[in-house]
Amino acid sequence: MNILVLHGPNLNLLGSISAQSKQRLTLDKLNTALRRHVRSLDINIKIYQTHKVFQAINYIQRNRNWADGFLFAPMAWARYEYSILDAIKASNISTIQLLFSNGFDDLDETSSIFSDTCRSTIIGPPDQIYIDGVDAITSLA
Repeated sequence: MNILVLHGPNLNLLGSISAQSKQRLTLDKLNTALRRHVRSLDINIKIYQTHKVFQAINYIQRNRNWADGFLFAPMAWARYEYSILDAIKASNISTIQLLFSNGFDDLDETSSIFSDTCRSTIIGPPDQIYIDGVDAITSLA
């Protein structure tokens, strides 16, 4: 199974955001945990983070034939980025939306434009929802 992961805008600052809540979570630690989780499974994973909408769209489009599943943490894009929504719809990849809780973000499923298009939404702390997302994608296959 092949899984794409796309971290939305400002997630490169996850360490700064997590420090405000007395945690020590960085994007590198998150990606390492994700790679470690899939290591023993028959899963290939590609991980990408960007602030730029055109790069996110290119990532989705270029990998649409490779990917069996897509984990997407839209962050601020969840409120307004319809061009990414169109790319997800056109790619026809099983997508799970990941929304952060516990002081990392103020989004919920009802405030995201992606909720109706995604197969499901997982809400929780960042260090857990990516693992849950991989497990959910594999159960859809």
